[in-house]
Amino acid sequence: MHWLFGDQLGPHFLRPSMDSGLTRDTPLLMIEARSVFRRRRFHRAKAHLVLSAMRHRAAELGDRVTYVRADTYREGLAQAAANDTVTVHRPTSYAAVRLVRSLPRVAMGPARGFLVPVDDFTAWADGQGGQRLRQEDFYRWVRRGHDLLMDGDAPAGGRWNYDQDNREPPPRRTPTLSVPAPYRPQESAIDDEVRRDLDQWEKDGDVTFVGRDGPRMFPATRREARTALKRFLDHRLATFGPYEDAMLADDPVMSHSLLSSSLNLGLLDPAECVDGAEAAWRNGQAPLNSVEGFIRQIAGWREYVWQLYWYFGEEYRHSNVLRHTDPLPGWWQELEADAVRARCLRTVLAQVRDTGWTHHIPRLMVLGSYALQQGWDPQAVTDWFHRCFVDGYDWVMAPNVVGMSQYADGGRMTTKPYTSGGAYLNRMSDLCGPCSYRPGDRVGEHACPYTVGYWTFLDRHRARLERNYRTARAVRQLDGLPDFEQVRAHKHNRADTPP
Repeated sequence: MHWLFGDQLGPHFLRPSMDSGLTRDTPLLMIEARSVFRRRRFHRAKAHLVLSAMRHRAAELGDRVTYVRADTYREGLAQAAANDTVTVHRPTSYAAVRLVRSLPRVAMGPARGFLVPVDDFTAWADGQGGQRLRQEDFYRWVRRGHDLLMDGDAPAGGRWNYDQDNREPPPRRTPTLSVPAPYRPQESAIDDEVRRDLDQWEKDGDVTFVGRDGPRMFPATRREARTALKRFLDHRLATFGPYEDAMLADDPVMSHSLLSSSLNLGLLDPAECVDGAEAAWRNGQAPLNSVEGFIRQIAGWREYVWQLYWYFGEEYRHSNVLRHTDPLPGWWQELEADAVRARCLRTVLAQVRDTGWTHHIPRLMVLGSYALQQGWDPQAVTDWFHRCFVDGYDWVMAPNVVGMSQYADGGRMTTKPYTSGGAYLNRMSDLCGPCSYRPGDRVGEHACPYTVGYWTFLDRHRARLERNYRTARAVRQLDGLPDFEQVRAHKHNRADTPP
C-alpha cells in the first residue's frame, strides 16, 4: 500500500519507480486527520481547499484508494493498514517526516514535486561553502541543469535576469490592468459536503477557523489546475512581467498566475509550468521578460525555498538575530481589516480575510514589512502566514518569513531586510492616494505608519545595519533628518491597536 499525503495529489506522485516501490496497481491510502485542523487555527478557505482537493482525488482514484477519516494519522494508518507494509514519498515538513519515521512498517522514499533532488542541492550548496547561498547563483545552476531558457551555454536573450524590466509601477489612469480574468473553478457536490463538515466541526467546538469561506477560488483537481495553467499561459503570461511587483487596490490578482496553491497541493508538476512558459516565448506568444520572471518564480524562488528548508535544518525556524519578541496583536490575528486606517494594510488584510491569498509583493512589503517594523516574534509571524494563506505550508513559510520577510536569520538568505517607508508603497501602488496618512510625513497626525516604522526600525538596529553595504547609506541618512528626534520619539506601536 502507498500512502498519499494531502499535498501529493497529482499524477506525478503515482509514477511507477524502483525507489518508491510503486507500480500501476499498487493500492493507495489517503488519511484525512482532523487533528491537523486542531493544531493550528487555519483560514477557513484553506481548510476547505485542502479537504476538497483530497476528496476529489479520492473520488477520481475510485476503488484503488482507501480513504480514511480519523482523528490522527497514526489512528488512520492503524485502521487501514495495521499489518501491511506502507510506502510513502518524503513528506513536506519536518513534523511529518518525524511521524513517518516513528511508524512501524512505513518506508519513506525520495520527495517528488520539485525539479532538483535534495541530495543534488546539498552537493551544490556544500560546494558553495554552505553559508551565503544566493538565489541568483542557484537559479542559474537550475537553468543550466534543466536547459531552461537556454541557447546553448548562454541564457536566452543574452541575459539571465530581467528584473529591471519587471519593476514597473502600476498604470496611473486605470484601476485595473484590463487583462483577461484568471480561471475560476465551479464548485461541486464535494465542496458542499466539505462545507457542511467544516460547519459541523465548528458547531461541535472541535475546530475553529479564521477568515471567510466563499465560493472556492482555487483548483481542487488536476483538470482544474491544468485549465488554470493553460489560461494563464494563453491569456495572462504576456502581461505578467512588467507589473509583477506592482499593486492595485481594485485588482489584487493583476496578471499573476494564481498557481501556487495548485503547485503546493501537487496538482501541477513544476516542470510542466516552466516548460509551458518557455514554449509560449519560443512560439511568440509572450515576451522574454515575462516568461523569465515567471520561470524565476518557480525554478528559482520556489525551488530555492524548498531546498533551503531542508538544508538549513529545523533549528532555522528559531532564528531571531534582531531579538524581536512582541506578540501578534488581536486585530491582526483575527484579520480585522475594517479596523485599520492605513489603506494599504486595510486593503491587503481584507484580501487575506476574504480569499486566503494575496500576491508576493503585498505579502512582503505590506504585511511582512509592517510585522518587521513592529518587532513581532518571527516564529509567530511565520505561523500566521502558514495558517492564513491557501498556499502556505511549513516548508514554504519558514524560509520565506524567517529569512526573506523578517530578516531573522541575519542575512543567510538575503543581503538586507526587505522593508520600506511609504514612498515605495506610493510609487508601486495606487493605495496611498485616498489614505488618511501621507507617505511623505514622518511626524504629525498624518504620519505614515510605514514611514515612521521604517526610520525607527533603522534606528533600533543601527549597529547592525550600518555595517551592511545595502543599508549603510539609509542608516547614515538618519542623522540628516531634520525631524529625527521627533521621529525617534514617535510612539512605537506595540499596543493591540491597528494603525
